[in-house]
Amino acid sequence: MTNIHTEIYDEKCKRLFEEDAIRFAGILDEKGEIISGGFKPGLTPLEGDEVKLKSFMEFVSKTSIRKEFDQSLGPINYLAARRDKAVLISFPFPVSRTTLLISAEPSANIETLAAHVVEIFSGIE
Repeated sequence: MTNIHTEIYDEKCKRLFEEDAIRFAGILDEKGEIISGGFKPGLTPLEGDEVKLKSFMEFVSKTSIRKEFDQSLGPINYLAARRDKAVLISFPFPVSRTTLLISAEPSANIETLAAHVVEIFSGIE
């Protein structure tokens, strides 16, 4: 990943923070490491957020790049999980082999957030 990509991804993640519900927006590499973005500025992560998110990042990174159902069902557009305390959405970027991970408030509308992400990230890879 080039510095130009990192800068572009940082700007896109910052635009996502305009959504009140979003707590975290980061780009993950194939290993689940954050290479761009992070927690919303000024937000204090909940106790254990960073550790839990790290485990989820590793899972999401591995799941998002899987291709076994692409032929029959088409590629993954995004994966979403609604939990009691958070909504987690991941968007794979197959060409760059990275993944956008978003953590939002449980009241967030997944479809609305997904549409906003697509609008912001269209044409990036």
